[in-house]
Amino acid sequence: MFSLIQSASVYGVDGKGISVEVDISSGLPQINIVGLPDPAVRESVERVRAALKNSGFTFPMDRITVNLAPADLRKEGTSFDLAIAAGILTASGQINDQPFKNTLLLGELSLNGNVRPVVGVLAMLEQAKKLGYKRVLLPIDNVKEAIWISEMELFALSHLNELDLHKKKQNGWEHIRVSQTNDRSTLLNRSFILPDKEDEEGDYGDVIGQHQAKRAMLIAAAGNHNILLSGPPGTGKTMMIRRLPGILPHLNEQEALEVTKIYSVAGKLLESSVGLMTRPPFRAPHHTISAGGLIGGGSIPKPGEVTLAHRGLLFLDELPEFPRQVLEVLRQPLEDRIVTISRSRAVFQFPASIMLAASFNPCPCGYYGHEYGDKFCTCSAANIHRYRSKISGPLLDRIDLQLEVPRPISLNQESSGPSLSSAHMRTLVLEAKAFQKARHAEYGFKELKSLTGAALRKAVNIRPDAANLLENAFEALGISMRAYDRMLKLARTIADLESSEYVETRHIAESIQYRGIETQPAP
Repeated sequence: MFSLIQSASVYGVDGKGISVEVDISSGLPQINIVGLPDPAVRESVERVRAALKNSGFTFPMDRITVNLAPADLRKEGTSFDLAIAAGILTASGQINDQPFKNTLLLGELSLNGNVRPVVGVLAMLEQAKKLGYKRVLLPIDNVKEAIWISEMELFALSHLNELDLHKKKQNGWEHIRVSQTNDRSTLLNRSFILPDKEDEEGDYGDVIGQHQAKRAMLIAAAGNHNILLSGPPGTGKTMMIRRLPGILPHLNEQEALEVTKIYSVAGKLLESSVGLMTRPPFRAPHHTISAGGLIGGGSIPKPGEVTLAHRGLLFLDELPEFPRQVLEVLRQPLEDRIVTISRSRAVFQFPASIMLAASFNPCPCGYYGHEYGDKFCTCSAANIHRYRSKISGPLLDRIDLQLEVPRPISLNQESSGPSLSSAHMRTLVLEAKAFQKARHAEYGFKELKSLTGAALRKAVNIRPDAANLLENAFEALGISMRAYDRMLKLARTIADLESSEYVETRHIAESIQYRGIETQPAP
């Protein structure tokens, strides 16, 4: 007796269709799962056995073989439980197999037969749609994220005994329609953010002084530029970066689907969430993180902090405290905007279109070059050099905005001059983004970040005198060609904030001053 049930698994950040083949033959009572299952899949034997018995079904006392195809692909997770149970029931003739034709089954089983939610539903349904499946049977707790995959019939289960339509005297499972849950456009407006993000956002209007740093934040947000702040302790470096998400534009629906899918795969969606993550993600890992934790890893690689910050902000506070080998893994993601992890059986690629924000003190004690009052640097030149050498030249070369944040001269908000609020800064960012979008459409490219060489020079629309100034800076400062291109893109963003069609000399001059840390002489 043979049965075939379709299921799916997560492979990296993408779904993978898996065929669950069940064969029941005479022999000693045992069940074997083949097809490179991991321990969680092998343990499904006991979950399925108990769930069937406690749901009023009979577990066959025969030889049962379960094959997860393709057999050369390692399987992990608990999403196969429901499909394995359905395969055993149909192969043993306890339920009809017709309702499962062209239907994908997903779900974990508890011992009492309850169907538990699984991670990565968005990724698995997206792949199922590409494979031509039209129907999905899934846990009721996964419906909120599943409805975002259009043109799929969703059927939700809360208990295993709902598989038996004959016993329930029904012609089919209840179809979950979008209108029963909420309209898609309504759900898009009811976006959610992670709990820690609500507490991190503040208003730039509360920041005393630091006008240059706030200007740099505005430029970074308008052009998705990487930014690095240096300065003594307590000058507001961390505070200003944590306010940066508040001035970033919301994600569009396609971008929100990308980000929500990543968090679904990582198992980080809120249980009470309704809608998509339309706010750019903000990730701030501790400096004790490993290289695998930062870019992803594992036998079947899982997303790291870089991928979790996709379409958002990755904040590395106290940058030199991170191990150098951890920081060096950021080079390729910052350049290519993808993370590539190679394994013996496969190569995985994770999206990593991030904005990197980092901060650090100028030396281990924090006061080198910023002595005031009874605060003075106690570090030797060797200690300072060792501390700063953790930030390599190639990594620094990939950071567009580099500036020092000095101690405020006065605590009087009025004497510090008018301060831009987050709301005003966000309005300026949105206007610059709209101007960029119109320019990109006119010149026939999607985004400036992807351009290099002659295409970049044509797209920025630079004045001859401004080009001469940048060339002089290239020769005088000894910057690399990568830094040259990044300064050009930075100047284009500054011009976009002014709605200027051309990159002028003043835009180039401002972009040059933001390479201050890179061009500083060593102590």
